Amino acid sequence: MGLIMNPNPIRKIVLLGPTAVGKTNLSIGLAERLKTSIVSVDARQSYRYLDIGTAKVSVEQRKQIPHFNVDNLDPVDSDSPFAFLERIQQWDAEHRQAYPNTPLVYVGGSTLYLSSLINGLDPMPKANPARVTQLKEQARTEGIALLYEKLIRVDTDYARKMDGLNPQRIIRALDVYYETGKPFSSFHSNKPAICPNHTLVFGLNRPRSSLHERIEKRVDHMMEQGLVEEVRGLLQKGYSLENQALQTVGYSEIISHFNGELSLEEAVEKIKTHTRRYAKRQETWFRKWPFIQWFYPEEQTELEILNLISKEIESKSN
Repeated sequence: MGLIMNPNPIRKIVLLGPTAVGKTNLSIGLAERLKTSIVSVDARQSYRYLDIGTAKVSVEQRKQIPHFNVDNLDPVDSDSPFAFLERIQQWDAEHRQAYPNTPLVYVGGSTLYLSSLINGLDPMPKANPARVTQLKEQARTEGIALLYEKLIRVDTDYARKMDGLNPQRIIRALDVYYETGKPFSSFHSNKPAICPNHTLVFGLNRPRSSLHERIEKRVDHMMEQGLVEEVRGLLQKGYSLENQALQTVGYSEIISHFNGELSLEEAVEKIKTHTRRYAKRQETWFRKWPFIQWFYPEEQTELEILNLISKEIESKSN
């Protein structure tokens, strides 16, 4: 099954890029060539019921190519790069036992999850459940902005690097500080990112104007598919913004609309704006990784990209 590998085989093929760049279709074409499975490296596609707003790979596509890390968590579940890494290491080991000469294809754009996949994670202190509960309650009653101000005072470096007011990360960083007396950022090594020999990393990107146009069209398509109804259904099931899963672009804005804070038109425009900003943050992060081999769908056909990727895999496998 798949390519014939050398004694030190390529175990991971990573396909990354900013949101809406076109990773899904290419990854399926690549997995078909390699006769392998796909692991989603997306921080939200792992949640059940979040289908439209995460641009989740369709049921038909999953029948075509098996996918891991899709629909395996309930929206009440918390997730983290550490939990993700534990899951995918288990899947990777099971796959290699069944198909020792065939790499898995990892596809996504969640930067922290990609980092854990490629470089692993620094050892971290365990969470204090009682304190985490207390901090969550404080965030609920006093607002996450107040906790963010506390984080700035005790760990300026981490607070400045954060993508907006992310409740989970703010609470995690404060918990570590209160537990150890040390800033959360002090537990992150500053060693340069290095790609392991058994991993190949490919990236897709497009000119900013083209990517923005694709984002606009994707959000419009999500609305046509029924994003509002999907969010309403999640709320009717009892989920809310207190759940990590819904603290996500697309879902939080529609919930704000339901709460009377935004008109539907305003919510849609905010989704587009927040998605564009997210794509920019992804691109900034990916520029730190010199080992990414980039391809450009505006200049190359899907077939040309697949052929070049296949050639590179073969050259590293012999």
